[in-house]
Amino acid sequence: MEILRQASLFALLTLVLGCVPFVMGVVYVIRPTERNLELMRPLSLAGLFASIAGSVLGLINVLHLVWTRDLTAETFKVIAVGASESLVPTFVGFASLTAAWLLVAVGLGRHGAKG
Repeated sequence: MEILRQASLFALLTLVLGCVPFVMGVVYVIRPTERNLELMRPLSLAGLFASIAGSVLGLINVLHLVWTRDLTAETFKVIAVGASESLVPTFVGFASLTAAWLLVAVGLGRHGAKG
């Protein structure tokens, strides 16, 4: 929880946007309509781009640290932690997209079984 309290507004936004496709996948499983499937595609792209943007921002912040401080052993530890934390939005976004599209596959199976 402490990490989320320290995260910037943009980092939190990219984490939330990364989860939007999963929510849409749940909606599609519950109600497999063409309209919901059409919404899934742009929301997936938005989640993908948001998660990549969040990681890129994290890497920018790590690089800012590199050029503003002397490189000591402690600085390298901070760089390692920052670099690993900057990958979190990509992990969350890609995991969400994977689960979302698996839910879409289930919804497609349900939709096909109805017809």
